[in-house]
Amino acid sequence: MDQDLLARIKRHEVLEAIKAGERVDGRDFEEFRPIEVQPDVIAKANGSALVRLGNTQLVVGVKLEVGTPYPDSPDEGALAVNAELVPLADPTFEPGPPDENAIELSRVVDRGIRESEMIDMKSLCIEEGEHCWVTFVDIHVLDHDGNLFDASLLGSVTALHRTRVPKAEVVDDEVEVDETELTPLEVRDFPVSVTIALVDEHLLVDPCLDEEVVMDARITVTVTEEGRICAVQKGERGSLPEHLLDDAIDLAVKKAEEIRGVVKAQL
Repeated sequence: MDQDLLARIKRHEVLEAIKAGERVDGRDFEEFRPIEVQPDVIAKANGSALVRLGNTQLVVGVKLEVGTPYPDSPDEGALAVNAELVPLADPTFEPGPPDENAIELSRVVDRGIRESEMIDMKSLCIEEGEHCWVTFVDIHVLDHDGNLFDASLLGSVTALHRTRVPKAEVVDDEVEVDETELTPLEVRDFPVSVTIALVDEHLLVDPCLDEEVVMDARITVTVTEEGRICAVQKGERGSLPEHLLDDAIDLAVKKAEEIRGVVKAQL
């Protein structure tokens, strides 16, 4: 059967189910797929985590390297988030430099980490204006079945909570690193993002890939442990009416607390 015809049939099935108040995988509109988080999966990383969100699966590794502080923050460390979307995870992913999807994913995770202020960046300063720790957060998608945003932030935050910082001393203007003496990275929050898809005037939490294909708009809301909204990302071409936007934000705050509890119980 023609692939375009199959796609149209699948799209019709998804839309018809939603119009009938159902989802293709049997979930309620406000229900997340099962979440499994496994920390410390990469032995050579400073911190790592494997996340399964339904059939979406990814691994996050944190690596610390000595670098130079930015001129406008000489007493702080630095953060760099990178996402790898490889063809093995989904046939729509293409090899080569990061595309707009990978860049958007990296930025959403980066913003959630920064705006929640979960990392004490000053604790990563080794010598003011001269040396600091640069925290590299690398996201590798293994299987893509929708909602990479929430899975990636969960993995990144978990990996950062498990990150250990080597001892570093400046000797004769050079940084000497002792990998045998490690201390936990200073973290002070556990931000969680909640992605909601708008499909035919319905709000769907944690859209799977079939739902992402038919959604009119997408919003990702990142919430701190205090319930503060620290970042919002709007995606796709459609818009959310004001009343649906308010509903989506209220829903995200409620679900973020629930998801945080689920993950922390596994750690």
